Amino acid sequence: MLRSEGREHASCSMCFQAEPCYRCKDCLGRALYCSGCILATHSLHPLHAIQMWNGNFFESTSLKALGLRVQLGHKPGDPCYNPDRSFDDTFVIIDTAGIHTIALDFCGCEHAPSQFQQLLRFSWFPATTSRPRTAATFRLLEQFHLLSLESKISAYEFYTALSRLVDNTGLVGLKDRYESFLRITREWRHLKMLKRMGRAYDSHGVQATHEGECAVLCPACPHPGKNIPLNFSEIREDKRWIHAQFVAIDANFRLKRKKVSKDSVDPSLSKGWAYFVEETAYKDYLSNRSNIPQEKSTCSSHLAVNRADILRNHGLAATGVGTVDCARHNMKLPSSVGDLQKGEKYCNMDYVFVAAMRHLHSPILNVSYDIACQWSKRFWDRMATFPPHLQLDTKTHVTFFVPKFHLPAHIQACQTRFSFNFIPGVGRTDGEVPERGWANINPAASSTKEMGPGSRRDILDDHFGHWNWKKVTNLRNSLREKLRHSIPKRAELQDALEQLEESITADHASKLAEWRQQVSEWEDDRSRPNPYEHKGGTLTMAAVRLELAKEDASDLLQGIKANVHEDCSMSIFISIGLELEELQRRLKRDKAEKGLHATDTQETRLIERSSSLQRRIDGWVKLQQLLLPMITAERTKQVAEMDSMASPPELFDLMLPSKVIANLPCDEKTLRIEWRLRLAQAHDALNSLRSNLRAQSYIFKFKDQNLRGQGANTRAQNTLKAIKARIDTAANKYNEARSALENLAPPLNETSWSSTLHPLLARDIRGMSDLLWGETEGTRKISWIWSMCGAVYDSTDEAGALEDIRIEWCKARARTNRWAEEVELLLEEMRRTIAFFEWEAARWNTQAAEFSCNDPLVLEGYHAYALRQASLRHALAASCRTSWSDMIASAAPLV
Repeated sequence: MLRSEGREHASCSMCFQAEPCYRCKDCLGRALYCSGCILATHSLHPLHAIQMWNGNFFESTSLKALGLRVQLGHKPGDPCYNPDRSFDDTFVIIDTAGIHTIALDFCGCEHAPSQFQQLLRFSWFPATTSRPRTAATFRLLEQFHLLSLESKISAYEFYTALSRLVDNTGLVGLKDRYESFLRITREWRHLKMLKRMGRAYDSHGVQATHEGECAVLCPACPHPGKNIPLNFSEIREDKRWIHAQFVAIDANFRLKRKKVSKDSVDPSLSKGWAYFVEETAYKDYLSNRSNIPQEKSTCSSHLAVNRADILRNHGLAATGVGTVDCARHNMKLPSSVGDLQKGEKYCNMDYVFVAAMRHLHSPILNVSYDIACQWSKRFWDRMATFPPHLQLDTKTHVTFFVPKFHLPAHIQACQTRFSFNFIPGVGRTDGEVPERGWANINPAASSTKEMGPGSRRDILDDHFGHWNWKKVTNLRNSLREKLRHSIPKRAELQDALEQLEESITADHASKLAEWRQQVSEWEDDRSRPNPYEHKGGTLTMAAVRLELAKEDASDLLQGIKANVHEDCSMSIFISIGLELEELQRRLKRDKAEKGLHATDTQETRLIERSSSLQRRIDGWVKLQQLLLPMITAERTKQVAEMDSMASPPELFDLMLPSKVIANLPCDEKTLRIEWRLRLAQAHDALNSLRSNLRAQSYIFKFKDQNLRGQGANTRAQNTLKAIKARIDTAANKYNEARSALENLAPPLNETSWSSTLHPLLARDIRGMSDLLWGETEGTRKISWIWSMCGAVYDSTDEAGALEDIRIEWCKARARTNRWAEEVELLLEEMRRTIAFFEWEAARWNTQAAEFSCNDPLVLEGYHAYALRQASLRHALAASCRTSWSDMIASAAPLV
């Protein structure tokens, strides 16, 4: 590296005579040239970086300083040569090698095109059409365009890097052309979009472009007249579900925009031609509904619904964007993006939805939305408020879903009614595709939030188009991989279902037929009883205590049983024992957390609580001597063996029946009472555990997104510490309850409870969205604490056991059907993709044939581009056929 700082040749590498004083940093090798030869070799490379030997070291110079002038149009020696030198020679060119000042001569002959046209024909993009003095090379613009789409680099960062390529010291004083560069890149993006969509071939001009016409379409989705019959009635009725349109709605609050500029100053170039809705009509609609309050959620407390009217938007013109995506292939739909002004309000999302649906023509629509259970209410009433050209056809069959990952956060009724797993005709669609796309676009938020409204919409349109195109070119691989995975899964689940049905048929053949009819009726009409839901209520401690109290009262009235103690029955006694256990756990936890330097007040409170607990335990032990006399001897034996006064109350052994059953006899009635209370205690502990885990997840997210500074983060950490203590307490409570159930189960002949109440391991105590080490979103499994059903109250109840079997059979049937549907859907999507590519190829061939122009050079360029695009589509179709042929052959339907 140091050797290259000096000269390696004694004479010019070209003429071999003059002293070499110049070298080029961009040319291959380290050849040295004299001034005449360096100009001769670089007449076609005017933007190369030149260095000059000053006698001691190489320093930067330029070809312009050596006398090189760039001539556009006619060159010296041409009969029409007439250079236009009516301005100074300080033309700035932005290139991949840096920012250069050159001496430029335009052609000044009689028939010369305008200056900006001369630059364009030289592959230099001018900053203006009126006497341009700055331009960027096409090569640079291609490079920056792709870099910004892939790495989300901002124009400022890229331009600064180019400046430092030329001068990394700040001593040269380069001309600042940053604003010109911004204008050039924005126009470049827009023109590339129009070119790729074939808008130059429209005889009515670019202004005839319709809304959404410049969006990259999904080839695998149904497009009437392009890849499916134009008349939907031509498709077999039992196969129409295959041609349903799957869409997913979501909002992104990362893509904010500050109150910078306005539409009148910075309008969009595309005017709603791609993914953003047309802004004027959108805002007119919103202004008429700004005072309509948001309907509150009747499901879980969805912030997107309940806080849409009160979310803060200080200093923001847009708090985010709402979008509609293709739910099967993760592509943005035409006219499917709109700014949100204040949260995820229905009026915003409704408009974006209907604007996107104008471009879809399938009479079957499957809509996924994380708040679909609320948004679907009064859906058709809200559709009626739109102008006729935006209204959804009332004959459209719309089915609403909640994405699979979001579904566990909803109430139990929503988890079956809006589930992709149970409703037929959807395959293995999960509805989560918008979430996967946000990871790609979110890094652009840091630069787009500072932009004016039009610039931001144009930039995001460009990013969405690039995302769609990458998905289109990857369909060959993505659909193949999905089918490769689905075919064996379909067979595997089909075998599992048949084995399950064989075991059911052996004992309940008539029931199986009844269940088939019930689930089929629910699939046809979801207002009928849901076969996937337990008919029993939720098990809680309060409910069990109430039932035990009613049983005690009934026994007393009938004279079946007399209480040993007038104020305390056996059920009350054991309930109090469980309460004492809880108090012991809390006191033990608080003593462990008091630290080495507890204050006098803290010490006093702990002593008072300890004394109070000791008094309650003493009273309870006296009742125990009356109600469970067989335990008295065992306790007396323990007291004799150790000093009871040395044992603090939080460590006192209460000796409940579940703890002594191995050594002492207990009547079945007493054991059954504790069993029922312990069962409810376990469920209460899980409810508390889930509630605190949800709170912990929310605070983590809120802290990461909103809190800055040591004070705010310290307060958040204290809150999280308190929640973590409650999580640990709930987990300990569950483990103790389950341990008691394990002791009580054998003498009571209870067996089915353990299939619901599993051992609680450390990896099970996590939020719904938390991943274990090595898991990905595609392989993630929710902890069993979020997916468990209610415990069967009495395992000896045949109806309860049959209900569990019915629900398991329904789910196994649904899994099998969904995988079978997935294979059918994928095969159809492959066919549609190939058909769409062929349709696009035919469209480009037609445009090439129909376009006419008087200028033969322009005509040849138009024809060449259209034919190249047609050839590309034919190649994509051929590649898909070759890649999929073996998989399609192996996907024969199961008999």
